[in-house]
Amino acid sequence: MRRARPGALPHGTGSRALTSVGAGSDFVGTPTDQTLEQEPVVTNEELIRSKLWHITLSVSGSETPLKEVRRGLEQLAHDHPFLLTSRYADDHAEIRYWEEARDLHDAAAVALRLWGEHRSSARLPPWEIVGLEVIDRETYHLRVAEGYGPPPASPVGVHPY
Repeated sequence: MRRARPGALPHGTGSRALTSVGAGSDFVGTPTDQTLEQEPVVTNEELIRSKLWHITLSVSGSETPLKEVRRGLEQLAHDHPFLLTSRYADDHAEIRYWEEARDLHDAAAVALRLWGEHRSSARLPPWEIVGLEVIDRETYHLRVAEGYGPPPASPVGVHPY
């Protein structure tokens, strides 16, 4: 005697056959004699995948004591954990990090807000953004492999020029 739920097919017999029940005479829709293949609905948000962008943000302004610049950049690195490296002098700094975004426009927008949004919380100098480079991961690795781009940020952290 076989024990299974009613209507279940024995193992190895393939998929279960589906039957349809005709709609009543008051149904307004697709006639039952037409068979339509249903495809999964995919929204635009599901089609767009984020990718990694290498950001180099350059800031500059009036001279600030090196100790204050370093402390501010260290706090920024603490507040923004994806920071790779920062180089600084008394009147300028360069911040390099990876950002995840769906496209270059989003990555650049986030990068342009970074300094201003953390200026008060990290007590950063009142410097202006004077440069921004946003490149995708493939371009970054290609540049490094060819010897043209900045070397990988190997000492990670905050360092003087």
